Amino acid sequence: MRKIIKYVIIDILRNRIMLLYTLFLLVISLSIFNLEDNSSKGLLSLLNIILIIVPLVSLLFSAIYVYNSAEFLELLLGQPLRRRSIWLSLFTGLASSLAFAFFVGAGIPLMLYEPTATGFMMLGVGMLLSIIFVSIAMLAAVMTRDKAKGIGMAILLWLYFALIFDGLLLFILFQFADYPLEKPMLALSALNPIDLGRILILLKLDVSALLGYTGAVFKSFFGSGSGLILAFGILILWFVLPVWISLRKFIRKDL
Repeated sequence: MRKIIKYVIIDILRNRIMLLYTLFLLVISLSIFNLEDNSSKGLLSLLNIILIIVPLVSLLFSAIYVYNSAEFLELLLGQPLRRRSIWLSLFTGLASSLAFAFFVGAGIPLMLYEPTATGFMMLGVGMLLSIIFVSIAMLAAVMTRDKAKGIGMAILLWLYFALIFDGLLLFILFQFADYPLEKPMLALSALNPIDLGRILILLKLDVSALLGYTGAVFKSFFGSGSGLILAFGILILWFVLPVWISLRKFIRKDL
């Protein structure tokens, strides 16, 4: 299992797309912090990139990598290796590589320019989002053999989490504006890791006051120690459950 993980990590870190992704994050992060005179503005600008670019790259790169590794997986299945070990090794290699790329590209500038609780929260959320969308991509890839359908499914999932979900929430808020929906919003936010990560970072930036009473509800819940533990527990579930489902499908799949 260690040899497979090592091979996958080395193979990915040599990939030009991964190198460009890391360089892109590094250049953008350094540019934002050097151009903005206020660190809070820099963090907000970087937040938008983390919540949009990181999930997209993690989804697409992981899905394409799994499809391109089909022959490699078939070769491994011909060896006396358990399918569970093969699939988990592939996930560990992909997740470690993308999390490391984010750490180098955005994490190092965050620690240099904003070594505060907010900076470390943004670093943790970004790395968790990288791992979460690797697991979602692997689930999408194992659902269908067709590469175009799998990549299309990954793009649709990104659109849903990044754009469509917020539109649905706004629709619900407008339709039920006469009802107190602040507490139900806490439960609905757990259905989207991007939104949950955004809430955690915005609360650390102390801009929740802009959200009115809803922001106060979020701050009273997620601002507490138990709320933070629960939020990170939900984010961990967001990569554990897709990996578990994809593992079961991979074990039963006829290659």
